[in-house]
Amino acid sequence: MAVLRVNPTRMELTQMKRRLVTAKRGHKLLKDKRDELVRRFILIVKENAKLRKQVELELGDALKDFALARAVMEPGAMYQALLYPARTASMTFGKRSILSVPVPVYQMDESSLSKSVLPYGMVETSSQLDGAIETMAKVLPLLIKLAETEKTSTLLADEIQKTRRRVNALEYVMIPQFEETIRYITMKLDENERSALTRLMKVKDMIAERAT
Repeated sequence: MAVLRVNPTRMELTQMKRRLVTAKRGHKLLKDKRDELVRRFILIVKENAKLRKQVELELGDALKDFALARAVMEPGAMYQALLYPARTASMTFGKRSILSVPVPVYQMDESSLSKSVLPYGMVETSSQLDGAIETMAKVLPLLIKLAETEKTSTLLADEIQKTRRRVNALEYVMIPQFEETIRYITMKLDENERSALTRLMKVKDMIAERAT
């Protein structure tokens, strides 16, 4: 491991020891954050998988009804029937924080979906079309929740990667560099002390020889 380019002085040794303590503390905090992020990520991924399965089942039923409606209705009649929306949906968008990671919050006013007024007459349409529209209205809140969990899981996955890189940089680069630099400075200071002690002993011997 490369040694940092510093002057081998006691002041630098003290500063390096402080930086090592700070790096180790930051390393522990980042590891704890990474572990908690992974735990939250797993919970959200499980919720996302459950929502996706439910949404796919509901959409499958809606598509079946649409296919049946197309089979029994006149060509172009379905297009005319679905030209105007049957209802409006009210939504709010916000954010929340998961371990300092901003994630989206999508909320739908489901009561707005209950106000259903079909924009087409009943003569030229089939009951399957009504069922498909009702199913799509029911699955819309689930789609919104699915979008929220998928975006949240993506953001958490990115943050886990960033945190893992920081943990590895501290664990395998910075902390070993600080430790190696501390050993280098300590060795240099010990050498300087031994050299100074040797010089003092020689001076003492020279003074003793002159005194005799």
